Order: sequence, then structure tokens, then C-alpha cells
Amino acid sequence: MPQYQDDIASIKALKEAQGKSWEAISPESVARMRAQNRFKTGLEIAQYTADIMRADMARYDADSANYTQSLGCWHGFIGQQKMISIKKHFGGKTDGRYLYLSGWMVAALRSEFGPLPDQSMHEKTSVAALIAELYTFLRQADARELGGLFRDLDAARSAGDTAKETTIQQAIDGHVTHVVPIIADIDAGFGNAEATYLMAKQMIEAGACCIQIENQVSDEKQCGHQDGKVTVPHVDFIAKLRAIRYAFLELGIDNGIIVARTDSLGAGLTKQIAVTSQPGDLGDQYNAFLDCQEVTTDTIKSGDVLIKQDGKLMRPKRLASNLFQFRQGTGEARCVLDCITSLQNGADLLWIETEKPHIDQIGGMVRAIRETIPNAKLVYNNSPSFNWTLTFRQQMFDTMSAAGEDMSPYNRDDLMDVKYDETQLGVKADEKIRTFQADAAREAGIFHHLITLPTYHTAALSTDKLSKDYFGDQGMLGYVLGVQRIEIREGIACVKHQNMSGSDIGDDHKEYFSGDAALKAAGEDNTMNQF
Repeated sequence: MPQYQDDIASIKALKEAQGKSWEAISPESVARMRAQNRFKTGLEIAQYTADIMRADMARYDADSANYTQSLGCWHGFIGQQKMISIKKHFGGKTDGRYLYLSGWMVAALRSEFGPLPDQSMHEKTSVAALIAELYTFLRQADARELGGLFRDLDAARSAGDTAKETTIQQAIDGHVTHVVPIIADIDAGFGNAEATYLMAKQMIEAGACCIQIENQVSDEKQCGHQDGKVTVPHVDFIAKLRAIRYAFLELGIDNGIIVARTDSLGAGLTKQIAVTSQPGDLGDQYNAFLDCQEVTTDTIKSGDVLIKQDGKLMRPKRLASNLFQFRQGTGEARCVLDCITSLQNGADLLWIETEKPHIDQIGGMVRAIRETIPNAKLVYNNSPSFNWTLTFRQQMFDTMSAAGEDMSPYNRDDLMDVKYDETQLGVKADEKIRTFQADAAREAGIFHHLITLPTYHTAALSTDKLSKDYFGDQGMLGYVLGVQRIEIREGIACVKHQNMSGSDIGDDHKEYFSGDAALKAAGEDNTMNQF
């Protein structure tokens, strides 16, 4: 017997045991409400999505073509619409497609202080609150979709169409939830290891199965694509990795996922010299990258900090900010050491923040990491901070030039010009952008590709067009042509915005609670019927 019918039967037995006091309770209505509320807590979601993500990681290990993707979200509605669209366009499935929660977008769009830079100045609790909000909207998408199936089921029964009734029953029993894994950004932990643990607990309780943390200093944290980044010694970062693991284990999410991000490629500074007890230990390896000058007892100055390197007394370069500087050109080696150390101390996935999307650069570091950790794999930021068009056109220019092709029609410094869009170089570069994710998954160990800030940009772009048209000569036609007519013709669910906000779900509940006395909104005069 199908699951839905099983639930109806069990509730019917429960109702009968209660006698006349439950006479007005409909077992099928209860079964519908239960189906529409599959996940009761954030921890249920965290466990369900952790299982999905672990299975996806195993599939990627077996075949790199099985990489996964996500887009960044800053509001529950944005995440909901993404998953509704994915189900619409990809056969009703969500396989391999997640959501990303960007700390940058929380800071820029969700802080009570107003728009903030990506420097961990926003409220700590706003991250967990957004996770909970995203899952509230995804669960509502389930309720809405199932509600539509239930109404179709009632219509088939009324029409006596048993074949259609069976088909709809199968769709209800086989319903695919909109709930998917969220990779959630905890920045640098918002404080010490205890603060990281407490914040991680909130995030997991809200539903996060995967937490991403970076190796920057909390109070000096910068956006990964800006200057002035400061890293911490490995022992400090490892303590925060452990704090997150303890949070997962305490809450019973034993297979929770930790993404260890290194910003060392673009971070030339450290706030402190690592503690070291013997040559070659982890602290000594970290300090070996410091930019130092040899000193003698005669050249030591008051206030100098000194270390020993290769038996020599050395003075690390200390800036006016009281920060210490790494030697130039050591970024990739530091990234490799960071990644190996993180995987050896509880991390599951890596994130290497780069200054450009270049497969050879990323792949070179991953190959070095895999000499020690053979199954190392990455989450990679396909960032809007990169000028993808210019970067790939310049890469293609260099490739074509090295192959001896005539490059006289092109100016390497001006390749953004629209005149190059339909050229051989422009077309080839676009194809490289199109295949970048598959190529990088195969050649650079990237398991998960994400875009951190897409909806920040799409919201601005669409608002700019609507404002220009509506406040200009187009007036209301600007909205109709640019928004509503497209929504109708492309089947965008939110064209029925009352339905999207839960109006039909509310009507169903009114009928359950009040029967024939229910005052429902979806009558003949509801203008939503025009769509």
C-alpha cells in the first residue's frame, strides 16, 4: 500500500481510539498536513542533507563528471525560487544542486547596521537565521507543490478518473523535496574556538550540514578578493576545525561536512609567529615562510622579535601595523601546506581562494596536495569578483599566440571590447568558460562549484532594467513586457504570487478547520484566476 494511504489508515485508527471527540478530524487531511511538513526540525534537515552530500562526494570520487553546483542566496525566497526552477527544468529532480549561503551577502544585505563590507562585522546570529529562513521557504515550496497534487487528486476522484487518480497518487508518494544541502559560510569563526563552536551549533540546529571556515584572523578578516588578508598559524585554525566537529557530534550529525578554506594565496601577512617546539614541526613550517633578515647580537634592536631559521638568528619583517610579512612567491606552497594540514585534522573538503579562475594554477596545487591526501577535493568559488570575459580571452590570446596564430587583429589589453564577441578568440574563450566547471572537476579536483553572489547582481540588473523602462517612456508596458508576459509564457511560478505566498495552503487549512463555514480566498473573484 502506498505511503500516503498507509498514513491515512494509521491516523484513522488513532481517530477511532479517541471516540466522538475527534469526530470532525479528517484522517486524510492530517495525512496531507504531515506530508507537507516532512521535516520537523533543523537537525532532521542537517542529517538528511549530510547524507546527500556524503553520497555525492563518493560519486565524485568514483567519477569526476559527478561534480555538484550551487548558487548563493541572501533570502529564503531566492533559494526557494532556485529549487523550484531546478525541479521545473531538470526533470523534477535536484540531484547535485545545492544552495550556498555567503557571508559576504549576509554582511551586505542582511545586517541591522545596513550594508557592510565582508569583514565579519554583521551580527553572528544572522547567519543561522538565514539558514532557518532558507529551509522555511524550501519546506513551504514542498507544501505548495503537494497541495497542488492533493487538489488534483480530489478533482480526479470527483471526475471518476481512476487512472489519473493512480498517477497522482504515485506522484505524491514519490514527491521530491526542495530541501537540499546548504554550504554555510561561518567566515573565520567570529572569535575564538569557543565562539566558533557556539555559532556552528546554531547553524547546525537551523539545518546546516556543511560549514565553511577560513584561515584568516577573525578581527582582521577581509573579503577573499581584497587586499590586506591576514592568516593565523595552523594550530589556531585546527582548534576551530575541531570546534565545528565537536558541534556536529554533540548534535548527532556524525557525518557533517567541514570545508576548510585557505586564503594564503592572496594573504601576505600573519598576526603572530607560530609556536614551535622542534625543527620541522608545523609551527616551524609556518614560520619558514616569513620574510626575515639575519641579525647578530650587535644588530639586534629594542623590541625586535627573533626566530631561528637553519641555525641562524633571524628578524621577521614587522610592519607598522604590528603584523609580520611572508616572503613573496610563497602563496601556493602555503596553500598546499594549509590544505594538507586541514585534511589531516578533521576537514572534509578544501577551498582555495584564488585571484583568477585558472585550471592549471588550481590543478597544480591540488596535485601537490594529493601526493599526501589522494582523495583531496575542492569547493571552488566561481566568483563574480573575477572578470571572466577578460580573463578567459587573455588566456585564449596567450594560447593562440603560443600556437603561432596571427594575433594582429587583437589587442590583449582591450579584449573586453564588444567587437571581439563574435571573433574566433571570443567564441573560443566563451566555450572555455562554458566548460570550465567540467574541466576543473576533471583536471583540478573540484567537487563543488558555486557562485557566491549571483543574486546580488541579478537583482541589481533586473531592477535597473525595470526602473529604466517603467519610469521612462514605457510606463506600465515596461513591467508587462519585461516581467509579467515573460513570467506567463515561461511558466514562472511566482506569476501567481498569492499562491506562492501560501494563499492556497491557507485555504486548505481553513477547510480542514472550519468545514463548510470556511471563508476561502480562491473564489471566482480572485484575480489570480486570470493566469
